[in-house]
Amino acid sequence: MSEYTPTLPAGPIATRASSIAPFHVMELLSRAQALEAQGRDVIHMEVGEPDFPTPEPIIRAAQDFLARGRVGYTPAAGLPQLREAIAAHYADDLGVTIDPARIIVTAGASGALLLTLAALTEAGDEWLLPDPGYPCNPHFVRAFEGVPRALPVGPEHNFEPDPQQVARAWQPRTRGLIVASPANPTGTLVSPATMAALYTTVRNRGGALIVDEIYQRLVYGEAACTALQLGEEVFVINSFSKYFGMTGWRLGWVVAPQEYARAIEKLAQHYFISASTPAQFAALAAFTSETRSILEARRLAFAERRTVLHDGLRSLGFEVPAAPQGAFYVYARVDSFTEDSQAFAHQLLDEAGVACTPGIDFGGADPQHWLRFAYTTDSDRIAIACERIRAVTRRL
Repeated sequence: MSEYTPTLPAGPIATRASSIAPFHVMELLSRAQALEAQGRDVIHMEVGEPDFPTPEPIIRAAQDFLARGRVGYTPAAGLPQLREAIAAHYADDLGVTIDPARIIVTAGASGALLLTLAALTEAGDEWLLPDPGYPCNPHFVRAFEGVPRALPVGPEHNFEPDPQQVARAWQPRTRGLIVASPANPTGTLVSPATMAALYTTVRNRGGALIVDEIYQRLVYGEAACTALQLGEEVFVINSFSKYFGMTGWRLGWVVAPQEYARAIEKLAQHYFISASTPAQFAALAAFTSETRSILEARRLAFAERRTVLHDGLRSLGFEVPAAPQGAFYVYARVDSFTEDSQAFAHQLLDEAGVACTPGIDFGGADPQHWLRFAYTTDSDRIAIACERIRAVTRRL
């Protein structure tokens, strides 16, 4: 036998990989799973994933496609019939006419945002990002040698940037602004008037506005809307994951201004080849009346859960200064109980069997005072979770 000779290392890990922050919630999830393996009952309110299964019509559509036995690539921009269905969705539900050529189907909303940033970002370009916000966005910017700049936002502005703040933060290298409505982790909405003012502020400075609308249909007490109603010079990211219940199918889309669509398509050809073919054929059933009736019933269930969780947390002494209007999250202050939300999250898991997410996962704006609770479990379990939390807070 020849003697084994270890290979030399390939060199240092790239900065974009070595400096990336971990998802702290994943540590909590691992701990929660370990407790469950020991026989503990854990109520999961940490991960932003609907607990409902993928609607049956979507499953059937995937099965029908797979039964044909031919699963090849689709065009890089997506199935033409799916792009047309998405465009029809905007026209029928939101009153916005979109050329299907502006729609690129992607490997999840993450793929949509990566492709959009790839098309827009030069090395050193800065992007303004609300803080707290979705934790992946700064790393997406860094992937293309851009510079993420945090915009601290608080409940006084519904956790969303206002136009004056954006104008003050704008620098010569600022490329644009990324906002979400409804937002993660807060569940708050950017009002149509504020969105219009942000659009004007960014465009007047020659920048780009990217709007994350992946929770668009999960709104409560008001009609859904889209930033595409402002005009064609906006980039909108959406997904089949949240409202449509297709998280693991990894399918999303971006609606881009016409002059950028071809560039994004070419990037998609090289980066991803195409989005999942079975997922695209399955998603054709997402816009049928049968599926929509299922999804609307689920949206109403989320609305009920929101009330149970919001009211339950407030009765326990948590402060919820900006009531959630969409998505499936409540962002709550924990000042009454602790100065360390991360330690408190671990305490709630270990002592109460309730898993939630500490504010540190969502940015650097006062994270030690916040927890995110996801109402992705049924109302009865949410009520039980509140009682378990009460038993812990009584001892503090």
